[in-house]
Amino acid sequence: MHRLAVVLALMLALPAAAETDAPVAAPSLPAITVSSVGTRVLRDRVIVSGLNGRVERVEVQPLIEGQPIETLLADVGDTVTEGQVLARLSATSLELQKSQALAQLASARASVAQGEALVLEAKATADDAARTNERTQALRAQGNSSQAAADTAAANAATARARVASAEQSLVAARAQVTLAEAQLANVDLQLARTEVKAPVAGEIVERNARIGAIASAGAGTMFVLIRDGALEANADVAETDLMRLATGQNVRLRAVGATEPLTGTIRLVEPEIDTTSRLGRVRISIAESGRVVSGMFVDAEILVAERQAVAVPVTAVGSSPEGAQVMKVTDGLVSRVLVETGIRDGGWVEIISGLAAGDTVVTKAGAFVRDGDRINPVPVATN
Repeated sequence: MHRLAVVLALMLALPAAAETDAPVAAPSLPAITVSSVGTRVLRDRVIVSGLNGRVERVEVQPLIEGQPIETLLADVGDTVTEGQVLARLSATSLELQKSQALAQLASARASVAQGEALVLEAKATADDAARTNERTQALRAQGNSSQAAADTAAANAATARARVASAEQSLVAARAQVTLAEAQLANVDLQLARTEVKAPVAGEIVERNARIGAIASAGAGTMFVLIRDGALEANADVAETDLMRLATGQNVRLRAVGATEPLTGTIRLVEPEIDTTSRLGRVRISIAESGRVVSGMFVDAEILVAERQAVAVPVTAVGSSPEGAQVMKVTDGLVSRVLVETGIRDGGWVEIISGLAAGDTVVTKAGAFVRDGDRINPVPVATN
């Protein structure tokens, strides 16, 4: 009986001992998707919208007034060159004024010729009178001439000199009349030239207010309106936070309402002030193919601020912390928190300026339930 009790005790003890000595299974690691850090081309863009407008509106008005419009040689939509004749005013009354001015000029020139002859005649008479006076005064000194004769000769010489002075003054007045007549003729010629209304710049006519028979007058409004060189530009509002990133010459892609293909352009001007009420700035974008849009059309614009090959990770891999942006870096299955400096955000990617290098591995989703120092089972995810 004693032996049987011992055997039974041993049999009962063996399973307990076996259960105590069995190895404990290791806990399974969580499977977490990870992404490999690589390089790609990233583009920093600012999206704006606005309306097309004329780069420069040029108004054409008559340079003379009071003449009826005789001929119109251009219409809305025409492309004109600088100096091209757009309209002609009636020149009938001005031609009459020119004839009168020519007649006055001829008369003035005749008066000059007559005056020059009178001056020559007066000078010749004065010379004779002067010589006679000299001889008479010499004879008087010798006692061979009377005092009366000497006085008469002196008076005649003085009168002759006075006639020369008078003739010269008349000649000066006649020459002044010639100058006046020439100026009047030049003025009439200028007005005749201005009966041709010309385009001051090259461009496209967008308005024509002139009508045949109407009296040309600056007070009646503009005859034509041109867009200089036919150029249009987009005037777009920009958020205050984006304004300082923009600069003249940056490339722009534009899309107009109804257009099937995008347009290209460049920033012509970043206006130096912002609207104090809306807190928006404004940029002016020159459109390379302005013939495909019309003034007043609404456009969306994508301004390329920067483009470079950069180290990048998915946007979802970047989280935030009180210290700044962070990612969860994975090395041999061990998670470590790394602070990073970010740059361009382009679509689903963000540039890593510092903190990571190409070839590193990071947790794809920053919101995954992993902490610094955790071990995980990394599951690579394909990235494009």
